[in-house]
Amino acid sequence: MFKRIVLLGLALAIILAACKAPAGVTPTPKKGRVPLAPEGTLLRKIQDRGKLICGTKYDIPTFGYLNPKTNQVEGFDVEICRAVAEYIFGDPNAVEIKEAISKNRIPFLKEGVVDIVASTMTINEERLKEIDFSIVYYVAGQSLLVPKNSPISGVDDLKGKRVGTVKGSTSEKNIRAISEKKGLNIEVVLFDTYSEAVAAMDAGRVDAVTTDDIILYGFVRQEPDKWKVVGGRFTVEPYGVGVKKGEKELLEVVNTVIKELKTSGRWKEIYKKWIPSDVVPEPPPDDWREAK
Repeated sequence: MFKRIVLLGLALAIILAACKAPAGVTPTPKKGRVPLAPEGTLLRKIQDRGKLICGTKYDIPTFGYLNPKTNQVEGFDVEICRAVAEYIFGDPNAVEIKEAISKNRIPFLKEGVVDIVASTMTINEERLKEIDFSIVYYVAGQSLLVPKNSPISGVDDLKGKRVGTVKGSTSEKNIRAISEKKGLNIEVVLFDTYSEAVAAMDAGRVDAVTTDDIILYGFVRQEPDKWKVVGGRFTVEPYGVGVKKGEKELLEVVNTVIKELKTSGRWKEIYKKWIPSDVVPEPPPDDWREAK
């Protein structure tokens, strides 16, 4: 019996030794298109873990929405997360979707709560001081959501009004700047999520909600008899995927995925699937400074 155990142990040791990669050779994962990254990098940590952790919103129909019927998070941003997971692992489902609202998106990246953030996040100089961004994957523009019977038709009608938006968003900074520049005396009311802001408008606590138009159209899509989007676009908001600063291997992977989505036609397929529009535009330019 003892001999059997010894022989079995020797056989197992031989098999394990045979499975090891030769010295100096970097093993490649069985699936996916990414060789194992160097030890100590975030990409290697993701590969060793066996899944990507992606932060997105749960309350934005069309981009990141926790569907109560399926209990699955869905939308344009989720498609980006899954495309990155597919590129790394060969499996679009090798991803954990974690809720990342406006105020905690950047802290989540810095603290390692998530690996990447695809959460309707605008690329700008201020944020680039804290995190890295991928190339642009979508361009939105700030607008206004109001009740269907509201007389508000644009920014100039907001004088003395209460306007809801989300903490830590570019929308908050933009509406404050516009109010000051035009002398509108807008009272900006802040919420943790856009769904909370819209609920407050439904209850009569704010007169309008402001953020990127595509987010607002998601709420119109849900309740077309209750809301309307007005005012046109008064800003340009180029979206990028956020990555912790200095993780160049992971950033390169994300950029490669987005470029392939654009050139392969998949970007247009994703657009048609999630964006309520009769016209499918060309993918946006890679450089956020060229976005219009």
